[in-house]
Amino acid sequence: MAKDEKTPITINDKEYFIDDFSDAEKVMLNHIQDLDRKLSNARFNLDQLQIGRDAFVNMLANSLEKPSETTE
Repeated sequence: MAKDEKTPITINDKEYFIDDFSDAEKVMLNHIQDLDRKLSNARFNLDQLQIGRDAFVNMLANSLEKPSETTE
């Protein structure tokens, strides 16, 4: 790739070049990219939390299904 090639970005089915963005537009793009990362991390964390919760529900259900050990 040649050094003078611009990096394209597609927004609403239209291609733009980041090098042509104003400083304010570059800041907005940075916010969007950061929010995308945060959303991805939040989904990852939510998956972990849901699977962990499901595991504890299953552990509790299995424990309750076992015959109770009575002590006299």
